[in-house]
Amino acid sequence: MTIHPTAIVAPEAKIAPDVEIGPYSIVGPDVTLCAGVRLLSHVVVEGVTTLGEGCVVHPFANLGGPPQHLGHKGERTELLIGPRNIIREHVTMHTGTASGKGVTTIGSDGLYMVGSHVAHDCAVGDFVVLAKGATLGGHVAIGDYVFMGGLAAAHQFSRIGRYSFIGGLAAVTKDVIPYGSVWGNHAHLEGLNLVGLKRRGFSRETINALRAAYRLMFADEGTFQERLDDVAETHAAIPEVMEIVDFIRADANRPLCLPEREF
Repeated sequence: MTIHPTAIVAPEAKIAPDVEIGPYSIVGPDVTLCAGVRLLSHVVVEGVTTLGEGCVVHPFANLGGPPQHLGHKGERTELLIGPRNIIREHVTMHTGTASGKGVTTIGSDGLYMVGSHVAHDCAVGDFVVLAKGATLGGHVAIGDYVFMGGLAAAHQFSRIGRYSFIGGLAAVTKDVIPYGSVWGNHAHLEGLNLVGLKRRGFSRETINALRAAYRLMFADEGTFQERLDDVAETHAAIPEVMEIVDFIRADANRPLCLPEREF
């Protein structure tokens, strides 16, 4: 264990033997730092917070601060951060609320760029990238491999499906389907995240099936529910397409980001 003499570390904190805590960092009494964690300098980790193995936290990040919620009365809530995340300068991640889930969860292997923010009660998946200044409101759920562009924001309680792409400066006020690509204020679908799908090794057959399903789902014939049912019947054997269908059906009353134009 390497702790710089200027760091302030509560004796009650649970710290693995090989953790590095840099100059002027502060670690609170209810913090757990797992093996290989590195706090480079001027990092504050407070509240009931766990940092998973191999996380690297850059200067002036604040992890585990109380939620920015007027109903929070100091209840014991948590922030759980998975392994191998890179957390850059001035990132903030807050604990949950007693009126919500009581915990904010961050998956593994993410990149959280300068000034990005994860609010209370969010559930963030694995391999997520929040670019500079990207912001999640409370209770947002983000699937694996989502890329959120610089200064984009997701409204509280939004759902963002796996492998989707949120363009820079986008204001996400509605749910984003898995594999979708959204832009604008307010954000709307611009198609599928084809660049991301290719980079992640999805086969040509799967991508073509997703494109066909997308065109059918957002065509101008019939009602949206009828088109959704047609997609489910036509592409029942394609797990990626059915993931979109199941995502929409899981909460049919929630508004979706839709294309600006018909197909």
